[in-house]
Amino acid sequence: MCGRYDLNESPQMLMLYFILEAEPEPYNNPDVRPTNMAPIIHVHDGQRLALPARWGLIPSWSKDDKIAQHTFNARAETITEKPSFRAAFKRRRCIVPVSAFFEWRAIPGEKKKQKLRFSSPDAAPLAIAGLWESWTRPETGETVESYTIITTSANEFMAPIHDRMPAILGKADWEAWLDPEAGNPLLLESMLQPCPDDWLECEAA
Repeated sequence: MCGRYDLNESPQMLMLYFILEAEPEPYNNPDVRPTNMAPIIHVHDGQRLALPARWGLIPSWSKDDKIAQHTFNARAETITEKPSFRAAFKRRRCIVPVSAFFEWRAIPGEKKKQKLRFSSPDAAPLAIAGLWESWTRPETGETVESYTIITTSANEFMAPIHDRMPAILGKADWEAWLDPEAGNPLLLESMLQPCPDDWLECEAA
């Protein structure tokens, strides 16, 4: 599960690191939560851009946006089967840039849990695999772009804290993951494995 994250990179950093065609709008939120707006990276009119979207995927066929309460994460193991995600998996894949994501660890003998911050040891952004959708609000005709974060089983580093973790993409996979024409499901699913342990470090938040 991934239900909270931090994004505090400058537009210039995001543009250079993710090889974007244009500088994104400034964005800084140390506590991004489902239903918040945040930038996601995908191919738009042939260009790799970071554009705002709402966290919590709303399928194009949905009658209202209530489904987003349950679609802020998508399990990698069932992504090709779930009606909410399978169409987006074929052609609308994205990268969710994050500075860090958060999890909570139980403290023996205490009700309050400890908040932990997971980030890259080199302080670079993490490229989390995601899906995006475009939905039209029936009563107003408003177009809402939304996204979900894909989760996978935990690696050994993450396992003592939680049995799930975000699917983090290596740079070598970015181009194929974002390409709407890359339709080999086996290749795409192979990118959604637990990342190597040394891709993450952890500290108390």
